[in-house]
Amino acid sequence: MTIQRPASPFWRFLYENSLLLVIVTMTLLTLGGQFLTGWYDYNDELQDMGLAQLSAGQYLTSGHFLEATFENWESEFLQMGLYVLLTVWLRQKGSSESKKLYEEEEVDAEPDPSKEDAPGPVKHGGWVLKLYKNSLSLAFFVLFLLSLWLHAKGGAEVYSIEQVHDGKPAVDTLAYMATSRFWFESLQNWQSEFLSILSIVGLSIFLRQHGSPESKPVDAAYAETGK
Repeated sequence: MTIQRPASPFWRFLYENSLLLVIVTMTLLTLGGQFLTGWYDYNDELQDMGLAQLSAGQYLTSGHFLEATFENWESEFLQMGLYVLLTVWLRQKGSSESKKLYEEEEVDAEPDPSKEDAPGPVKHGGWVLKLYKNSLSLAFFVLFLLSLWLHAKGGAEVYSIEQVHDGKPAVDTLAYMATSRFWFESLQNWQSEFLSILSIVGLSIFLRQHGSPESKPVDAAYAETGK
């Protein structure tokens, strides 16, 4: 079925970018909700400790907001980085998330610099092309490491406030990363992301969603592998 292209540039932009636009909107709405609820919750904690409460602007740069935000982001970037890499080499019979078991696929072909619309790095070649060939996974892992550090930085601030309140010494970011609390926060999120990968890889063998590119066709056999 061919879908008619919208005549209006505005509606065409919305249609052609609707998936990203909706996800961005959902991200901003939930981030805003997290900010507001986290602000009230943390001020309650500070009040219980007899400490000054934070304004909205102060909370935005506080360790509590940094920790809560980047603790989750780090696991998302780790999940996607590993998933991108693992699907290069590993296979799962019957899953729409796997490459085909034995056939060659278009994504394995060497890039062709003679293509008129090939991206600039492909035409440049050399180390630029080599970097570009792995840029997706590299970007995810850089974002993961940055989020991991910001999680630790925010966590160290919150942990230190609690420590000082209890008459114990404050810690810096590296010292906080050596605590069981930091790794508990990280690992509980990492395992949930790995579970989501396990779910989509395994469930897509037997279950279908009509119209979704993440599903095999509804009439595809269980053993059929790939999109």
